[in-house]
Amino acid sequence: MKRNYKVLLLMVLLAFASCSFTSKTFDDSDKDKMLIHIIKSVLEQLHFDPIAMDDAFSAELFLDYVEAMDPLKRYFYESDYKDFEKYKLTIDDQLKISDITFFNVTHERMIKRIQEAKSLYKEILSEPFDYTKDEIFDTDSEKTSYVKNRKQLKERWRKQLKFSTLSNYEDIYSEEEQAKENDASYVMKTEEEIEKEAREATLKSLDIYFNDNIDDKKREDYFADYVGVIVGEFDPHTYYLAPRNKEVFDQRMSGKLEGIGAGLQKRMDYIKVTYLVSGGPAWRGKELDIDDVILKVKQEDEEMPVNIVGMRIDDAIKLIKGPKGTKVTLTIKKIDGTIKDITITRDIVELGATYAKSSLVEKNNKKFGVINLPSFYLDFNDYKKLNAAADVKKEIERLKAEGMEGLVLDLRNNGGGSLPAVVDMAGLFIKDGPIVQVRSTGKPKEVLKDKDKSIVWDGPLVILVNEISASASEIMAAAMQDYKRAIIIGSKQTYGKGTVQNVLNLNNLVRNSSGGDLGSLALTTQKYYRINGGSVQLEGVKSDVKVPGRFSFIDVGEKDKENPLPWDEIDAADYAVWDNYFDYDETIEKSKQRMSNNEQLKLIEENAKWVKSKIDETVVSLNYEKYKATNDLNELESKRFDAISKYKTNLTFESHAYEKSLFESDTTDLKEKRQRWHQSLSKDVYIEEALNVLEDLKMSYAIKKVATVKD
Repeated sequence: MKRNYKVLLLMVLLAFASCSFTSKTFDDSDKDKMLIHIIKSVLEQLHFDPIAMDDAFSAELFLDYVEAMDPLKRYFYESDYKDFEKYKLTIDDQLKISDITFFNVTHERMIKRIQEAKSLYKEILSEPFDYTKDEIFDTDSEKTSYVKNRKQLKERWRKQLKFSTLSNYEDIYSEEEQAKENDASYVMKTEEEIEKEAREATLKSLDIYFNDNIDDKKREDYFADYVGVIVGEFDPHTYYLAPRNKEVFDQRMSGKLEGIGAGLQKRMDYIKVTYLVSGGPAWRGKELDIDDVILKVKQEDEEMPVNIVGMRIDDAIKLIKGPKGTKVTLTIKKIDGTIKDITITRDIVELGATYAKSSLVEKNNKKFGVINLPSFYLDFNDYKKLNAAADVKKEIERLKAEGMEGLVLDLRNNGGGSLPAVVDMAGLFIKDGPIVQVRSTGKPKEVLKDKDKSIVWDGPLVILVNEISASASEIMAAAMQDYKRAIIIGSKQTYGKGTVQNVLNLNNLVRNSSGGDLGSLALTTQKYYRINGGSVQLEGVKSDVKVPGRFSFIDVGEKDKENPLPWDEIDAADYAVWDNYFDYDETIEKSKQRMSNNEQLKLIEENAKWVKSKIDETVVSLNYEKYKATNDLNELESKRFDAISKYKTNLTFESHAYEKSLFESDTTDLKEKRQRWHQSLSKDVYIEEALNVLEDLKMSYAIKKVATVKD
């Protein structure tokens, strides 16, 4: 796999050796043209499935880039769009000759419209909003068209700003009511005072947004956005890392962060939570969830929050991050549409908290183990220093030393990681054989195998997955399923990412250049396949026992992304199904019957459907009484799902002896973190069922082995 990639990379380097971009001083235009030339060549020669840069490509790129520039349609006029449309079928021709005319035209117009918008929002926010008026606002910008004139544009801004200010208005109003409730003598602010304060908060947020973010955005930042859309046309996992973003990327990979311990991603104009660092401040607080949208950020020494809708992600992160011990209040929109404030105390976030951890649990006089693995991590510079497979092996051995009779491997929310790590890990559970097949364009398939004949765990094995389990997690689950080595419990299917990416430093492709840092490109170079020949691309891994979850009705998988590569299949690898005494079919059927009658799961499914219905509701009232009534109703309806978090099993989880010995000299709150994790395990219906399955497997093993011996 690496050999093929290096051969292709060498070809690209040789191609660029003759480039005219040698030692000289570049202006922005020269650098941009060079970047386009390099990006285009790399995509054509190294991408797994390069697409033709033709008129169809041009038309799609045109639509995606214009939408990315102005997703809320609050800058451009219909006339602007028509001016841009002249280039709709010629962008591909421009790219072929490193022409950036289309970018220049749209960029210049964008700068002009931004300056106009600055005076527009100030004009609107200088006048009070009437919250008794019956009018609505549709948050789905795809349903709206471009405005024809300034009057229409002002009306669009007015509704968007009124909607933004409405949440401030409700917050202040609620605070006043609470103050009155706590102290009968308290004199509440008038509605006019509350409206003015709410409007001033919105004005302050927009001033910060435009002055500190938009005005600070340089031409190279806009061009990086353009390049990002170009490469994104190839597939969802090919993306451009501009020099500034590369620094953020490198910092994240350094292993230590100071903040709230959450992964953030910009989607359209919104900042969404993509993951929580296990053991981090946000994780400990239990209030922030994956897919929450962060609307505002307030520092502990400031009275009013800053609205971060539309803000660049690195600028939003600067507001959210902060020194250990300081507090930040986030206004978040939950996936069910409810809006709430949560306060988090920042801390040092060790990414080591995302490493493998294990627990013991006793059930009906049998000891079982649970290993949680948030990612398939690996230190490529020192394989022996940091390796998920080696860590899982150690945990298994520690659990075995205390009499473990069955193992649950929890891969829920595991977004993947290293391919070598997953190959080594799968080898812990089988004697030897193929784990995954990898294919590069125009090359024979490569079968990655476990060559170590030793087996670390040969007992009952259950793997937990969900819709967020992706990439390496899917390889692991698929291999164990194909070998009939484990029972997979979880979502209808996993994420569906069947591609492999490499990060290429673009500066290495230009010799003696003084044109500045060109950044890096992460691009899809390979596809991987199950050992049975099928791909997990789009389809994911289908669980043996399908159970509902919070993402069951939400579009979160690869199939829901823009420009995903297609599903396909290749020939199966040569492998033999696991030779064992476990009765998988009967055990799976028993689990399905239990799950179909489980009241907790019925409630979880009902909640997931309700959440989806709230997501689909995009029209909101700008009348305060109606707006508040809707929010109150949503909050009331959501209370019937409180029982989900109150669920409790009769299981008790504890650390193994080795970990307990670490508690004595612990300076990282390890004991507290493990106690919190054990508590969450005892309330986890999926873990509970995984242990039931292990128990059934253990019993079927004994019965089947006795029957075989008698025969």
